[in-house]
Order: sequence, then structure tokens, then C-alpha cells
Amino acid sequence: MSTEDAVRTTYVIVDGENIDATLGSSIFGGRPTPDQRPRWDRIMTFARQEWAQPVKALFFLNASNGSLPMQFIQALTAMEYQVIPLSGESYEKVVDIGIKRTLAAIALREGDVLLASHDGDFAPEVEALVDDEDRRVGLLAFREFTSGALASLTARGLQTFDLEYDVKAFNVQLPRLRIIPLEEFDPLRYL
Repeated sequence: MSTEDAVRTTYVIVDGENIDATLGSSIFGGRPTPDQRPRWDRIMTFARQEWAQPVKALFFLNASNGSLPMQFIQALTAMEYQVIPLSGESYEKVVDIGIKRTLAAIALREGDVLLASHDGDFAPEVEALVDDEDRRVGLLAFREFTSGALASLTARGLQTFDLEYDVKAFNVQLPRLRIIPLEEFDPLRYL
């Protein structure tokens, strides 16, 4: 099989802490209930369909406290996520460090990337990926909570996919205030 015939891969990189923290602090104002959390299987389905190629999904967890949420890990594994539980010193942002290293490693190989995070700490690595004209790079996030550093990369080719509206990753309508493009406005939603 030649390089041209090789099937490209979409790498889905999930910053679970960031998505959960954004839901809790910015959207719900408290810990989300299970029915208010993303349906991670829908994110996998979206990733496969959006770029019509196989997906390798990596879900990063902070395991510095020495314990693992085994039921959650088993559910993610059943959905074909590879769970990466990292640990480190209390001052280390282990998930951020792991994701940054992974994005840098992906830059050295072929493949497209969908990053689920709002965190501007990843901007340098995402920028390097976006600068590769043979690569598609997307962000799975809530647009209004995306860091300015990441949002600024859309002008250079970073695609953004809203977790609620584009990916449809939730079973419930989230209480978000967002700017609504007129073509999407449905007055019945507000009556």
C-alpha cells in the first residue's frame, strides 16, 4: 500500500477536565448532572462523519489523586476511546502537559485533529498544526467560552464545531446565552 492509498486518521483529543469545568462553572453554575454532560459517543460519531475517515480518540484524565473513575473509564473504553490517566506533582497541569505533548507528536505525522477544549494553553501546538496546509484541524467547544488565543486561529484555518449545536452532544438544551445568526433564529423556541 502506498502512502497515497493510506487511510488518514482523525485524532480526537479530549480535555475532559476543561469541558466539565466549562459546563459546571460557566453554563450551569454548579456540578453538571449526568444528563447534562456530553454524550461522548456522539462526539465519536460526529468525528467519523465530519471528515469521513477513521478516528483515534484519546481522553485525558488527571489521576494524580491515585484513583480512577472506573465506571466512566469502562464506558469510554466501550465507545472506543483510549483513556490516558496521567499523574504528576500538585503544581503540574498533567492533562495540559499530556495534551500538549500529544499535539506536538501528531505534528510529526499525518492525520487530522479535533481538539475538545477551550484552553488557550494549547494555542501554540494548535497553531503549528493549522500551519500545515495538508492537515485539517478543528476545535470541539462552546464558541462563547473558547479562549481568544484559540479563537484567533480560525482566521488561519482552525475549524470550530459547537458541542451543542454542531455536534449535538447533549440530551438537554443547555442554558446558554449566545449570539444567534438570523438564519438560525426560531421564535418558537422562545414562546
